[in-house]
Amino acid sequence: MNWTDLFAALSLVLVIEGLLPFINPTGYKNTMMQMATFPEKTIRMIGLGSMLTGVICLYLVRG
Repeated sequence: MNWTDLFAALSLVLVIEGLLPFINPTGYKNTMMQMATFPEKTIRMIGLGSMLTGVICLYLVRG
């Protein structure tokens, strides 16, 4: 892996993360307000699930 791959991956993350607030800012705000009421443990589990899904997808793509 080289630095170009890392920066390309981070750039894609920023593009994907920016899609929802750009397309539907009201829905994004409502979602963030609901997430603020979740217990920290729930947010951590969501983050863990997201990371594991990302690792599995990366493994499948990069083999």
